[in-house]
Amino acid sequence: MMPGARPIPPEADIRAIVGHKFPGGIYTVAHWENFLLTECTGADLLADGMVHPVVLFHMPILGCGASIAEMFALGKAESDFSIGIESYDWEMFSPLHEDVPYAISGKVVSAERRATADGHPFDRIQFQFGVAHADGALAARTTITWHYRRGLPS
Repeated sequence: MMPGARPIPPEADIRAIVGHKFPGGIYTVAHWENFLLTECTGADLLADGMVHPVVLFHMPILGCGASIAEMFALGKAESDFSIGIESYDWEMFSPLHEDVPYAISGKVVSAERRATADGHPFDRIQFQFGVAHADGALAARTTITWHYRRGLPS
């Protein structure tokens, strides 16, 4: 640990969050939300009220009753600046549409301690969210992988 660094949470505490489930819930993308998100990408609205895929950045997290702050706390982030993004993997099995309620679920699927090439520890935590139609069929799945850097100076 670097001088003045915060204590690193025990690896067992990090591994213990695997399987943690968020409350779950329902999320409906309104037309105005889809319009603004689509406009931010510089694209035109999709036909037939289809939702722009960029909604998958926030819809699953909010829809399952979680928040970025809760995800930071769950992984025992040392600060808002200690998180690094490894990846956002989006799988779309069917188009998402405006004004349609989707059932959202979320959980922690992986949490492990690793080290960078120069030996600095970090925890690699993977969250997975499902977006389902009313009949239960999966419309989309997102897997978010973040690095929680450890032993940063206070």
